[in-house]
Amino acid sequence: MSTLENLGDLVDASVDPDKIALIALGELNDAGEKARAGGHEMGRNPPHEASLTYRQLDELANGVARSLVARGLQAGERVAILAANSAEYVAALLGIMRAGMVAVPVNFKFPRALSSFVIRDSGARLLFCDAARRADCPDDLPVVMFDGEGAGSFASFVMPGPFETVAVDPNDPALFLYTSGSTGKPKGVKLSHRSHLWVARTRARAQPPEQHRFLVAAPLYHMNALALVLMSLLGKGTVVLLPQFNAKTYIAAIERHRITWLTSVPPMTAMMLREKEAMARTDLSSVRFIRMGSAPVSESLLAQINMALPNAKLSNVYGTTEGGPVVFGPHPDGLEPPLLSVGYPHPEVAVRLLDAPAEGPGVGVLAMRSPAVMLGYHQRDDIAMPITPDGYYVTGDVFRRDEHGFYAFVGRADDMFVSGGENIFPGEVEQMLETHPDIVQSCVVPVDDDIKGTKPVAFVVRRAGSALCEDEVKRHALEHAPAYQHPRRVWFVDALPLASTNKIDRTLLKATALATLSSQSNR
Repeated sequence: MSTLENLGDLVDASVDPDKIALIALGELNDAGEKARAGGHEMGRNPPHEASLTYRQLDELANGVARSLVARGLQAGERVAILAANSAEYVAALLGIMRAGMVAVPVNFKFPRALSSFVIRDSGARLLFCDAARRADCPDDLPVVMFDGEGAGSFASFVMPGPFETVAVDPNDPALFLYTSGSTGKPKGVKLSHRSHLWVARTRARAQPPEQHRFLVAAPLYHMNALALVLMSLLGKGTVVLLPQFNAKTYIAAIERHRITWLTSVPPMTAMMLREKEAMARTDLSSVRFIRMGSAPVSESLLAQINMALPNAKLSNVYGTTEGGPVVFGPHPDGLEPPLLSVGYPHPEVAVRLLDAPAEGPGVGVLAMRSPAVMLGYHQRDDIAMPITPDGYYVTGDVFRRDEHGFYAFVGRADDMFVSGGENIFPGEVEQMLETHPDIVQSCVVPVDDDIKGTKPVAFVVRRAGSALCEDEVKRHALEHAPAYQHPRRVWFVDALPLASTNKIDRTLLKATALATLSSQSNR
């Protein structure tokens, strides 16, 4: 393998080439299996399951790169992927980058108009998709279907044979990852080859993947899943991929594949824990590590995880698309982090809290600098770049630092609202509510108030079998937090809705609260 500067070249098939790199769960046709083998039939796998060795993945990525170049695409041009997770997805991603092009994973949960905007904004010259997303593809763009047959299929697209990875400037973009667009048009975050090789190497050094089996159900258009897959491939681990998250399938996969490492966002884990019958009858003893990130985690959820998976070490982590997933880690003195902390600053990452003391306890917006920080936003001269002259990315996330240097997430600066002159961070109120033994999850949103300006209301998921009522929730809040934080209304729901990033959809809940209050006032 060439000196590693191209992110697409991080699979080393010369060492243990027959080790399984990927196990993809999902329906597969014969054409897909033939493509995965680089034009040769693979052994038949159990239904809804197919695997790729490191050699097969390497050959398939080469076949993608060869075909892209043969079609006349040039280095630096963009190629988009609109699909659920699959082994073909990973091979296409690697092949695009090997060819010196820029991979653009597209959020397939966006409505068609928004996904079309992302594809067009990126300037993609070709699009990979799956059958479920075929109708969402722009009509005037060449399309390759992962699970198709005949002309236009992935099997017919791949050109088996060797390929010499295109030499790139390490600071060239390798990936465009688009933000969710909840506050406007999605922004294309430009990430370099150098940045995410650093991420993969740094994480692989800290916890070598070779002996692990990782279960990935978060979408590959999201940093949480994508960075984990790249790290595993660099360090010769094995990834078990679910097309999308389904709690019962997720639980079953842990036992069937003897998963040792789970990576998830808190709402996904909460949904898994609600499947009490499936959890009780499944052997989960293989799990040794659980990495939770991308959204705040509560004490209640942590306690439930520890009970359900007592063999596992749980890490509450933090990262962003713009700044990468390596920000915090263990304390240099070996101190145990507080329960809800995301850790101590990583030794290769500089952090500071804006408008807070440089040392000691403080609260402020986190700014961080590391090799993973983005190159910038694609074609967005209309917005101010959130990077300081000395290279710090200003995250917009508010953190609290304690006397030992541990950091804990407080909330998004733009989620904060003012009620009667008091600043309210929904995350703080949610953590307080979830200390109640009968509250599994909560989400706090603001609604308009004639006197206070805005006021907090809450959506709550109760523990199964609980008869918790609205007044009890309010009393708990008044006993454990300042009065201005207590939710003025509480609605109970079976589950909190998830946005396209598998985070709680606060925008939808706020609209639901406003509509409910409006209908009640009109009675």
